Parts: sequence; C-alpha cells; structure tokens
Amino acid sequence: MSIKILHIDSNHPILWQQLEEAGFENHADFTSSKEEIEAKIQDYNGIVIRSRFKIDKTFLDKAVNLQFIARVGAGLESIDCDYALDKDINLIAAPEGNCNAVAEHTLGMILSLFNKLNQADSEIRLGEWNRESNRGYELDGKTVGIIGYGNMGKAFAKKLRGFDVEVLCYDIVDNMGDENAKQVSLQDLQQKTDVLSLHIPWTPETDKMIDLNFINAFAKPIWIINTSRGKNIVTADLVEAIKSGKVLGAGLDVLEYEKLSFETLFKEKNTPEAFQYLLDGRKVILTPHIAGWTFESHERLAQVIVDKIKALYSK
Repeated sequence: MSIKILHIDSNHPILWQQLEEAGFENHADFTSSKEEIEAKIQDYNGIVIRSRFKIDKTFLDKAVNLQFIARVGAGLESIDCDYALDKDINLIAAPEGNCNAVAEHTLGMILSLFNKLNQADSEIRLGEWNRESNRGYELDGKTVGIIGYGNMGKAFAKKLRGFDVEVLCYDIVDNMGDENAKQVSLQDLQQKTDVLSLHIPWTPETDKMIDLNFINAFAKPIWIINTSRGKNIVTADLVEAIKSGKVLGAGLDVLEYEKLSFETLFKEKNTPEAFQYLLDGRKVILTPHIAGWTFESHERLAQVIVDKIKALYSK
C-alpha cells in the first residue's frame, strides 16, 4: 500500500525528493486553512508540518488514517502529543538538525552583548566614536549555566570548550552531564552562574518559569540568553530585573509575544510596555526566532526527518 504524505509547509527540496525516491506518495498544500486540511486529512497516512497551525484534538479526530506527524523543527508544542499518542500516531521531530546552529547563535549573542557590538556599531553609524562607554567584558573566567541539557544544551556546551569557563547544566533528567558540562542542582547553578542560557522546551512546567523570583534566586547579576521558547520567560519580570541591575543584559531569539506562525508579531496595534522597553533597550539583543535558521540547518532538518520517516517504515 502506498503511504500518502501531506506537506503543509515548504521545506528543503531533499525532503520531498528523497521520500519520493523511497516510494512515498507526496502531496502539498501550503495555502488551505486548517478547516480545509481537516476536510481531507483522512486520505493521508502522514503529515509534514512546521508551524502553520496547531494539530489539536479536532484535527486528530478527523485524521483517521494518520500514522505519523513529522515536524521539521525541534519542538512538538504545536501538537496535542498525548492525544496523538493515544491514537497510536508516531511523532517525529528533528532537534538534531539545528542544534549546531542554535549553539553558534547562542555564543554569538553572548559575545555581542559582552562586547557591546550592536551598540558600538549603531553609534559609529551616527558619527559617534565612544570607546570608554563601549568597554566590554571577557567570557573567560565566567561560569555559564545551561538549563536544559538535551541536543541544544549539549551543542552549546561543546562550543564553549575553546573558552576558559566553568560550564554547569541543570536538567530534570538525571545523569545528563558530560565532559563539557557538570550537572548540578538548580540551587547550585543559581549560586555560581554568570551567564544563563535556556535550552528548554515549552511545557506546562517551563511556561513562565523565568520570573522575578527565579531571577532573584541567582547569587550574582547575570546575563540571560533565550534561544528556546519565548513563553518560558515573563518579559515584564525580565525588564524589571534589567532595570534593577540583576540582569546585566539579555539576548532573546524568542519572545513571549510570538504567535504560532512566528510571522505576525508587529501586526498588533498596541505594543506591550515591556516589549517596548526591549525594543528601546541598549542592554538587549533581539533576533526573530532564527537561532536554528541557517542554510545548513535547513537541509539538515529535512534530512533528519526523511531518515526518521524511512526508519519508521523499515521496522
């Protein structure tokens, strides 16, 4: 029996090509609404998605022949995973595909913050030559704390091997530490960390996890880097911590205000006050959810998904 796959988002062409070569039947629909996709999803055995809409109970109840959902990305938060698994639908993601890109972006944000690269660049363009106000910090000698030590956290820790830093990690799973990071309790991490990097999924446990109480539990003022999910940080609390000096700077690739599709942030009429502070702030670097969005990861993500789909049907 031919396995019919519906692609609802565009991806690197090798995904389509290699699935076709392996004997799968590909169909594409990049424009129909969720309701229109629901009306025909019963005809498909697999669906390949990025982030166009949520795969919820209503969708899954109509997907009576669905055998797998493949998300070309690291997280599965746009899917009702428990309900899908109850229906014996296989869930496929590709965190291995963009972990190197995320690691490099994270390091780039830290170095940019420490050396005030964005600030200095903007001042030069305005004809200002300010050396003392752009004096930077060195990463060597600092302690880097990583929360979440899966694919992303491990890749980032590996990048830090060229620096004279202590790397600590905290994870809800035991025995995750390796030669690049020592696993410690959250309390120990908060006692020693200078730079905090988040590499956690968005779950009920991590939603709004980084609030003012959490930040104030750190013994020292810290820099915060978030390349995980925006809703893991309470933005208003982060802003308060920046104003008080508890947070020395922040690099945010993700924002609490993002929509699922990632592409409608600036269509809102009223900008939240905390977000406006980030937009105006000189201690903040913002990027549009692109940490894992490189030319190399674009292909690697597709390849990981292809390999996992093929492996599913070779059992």
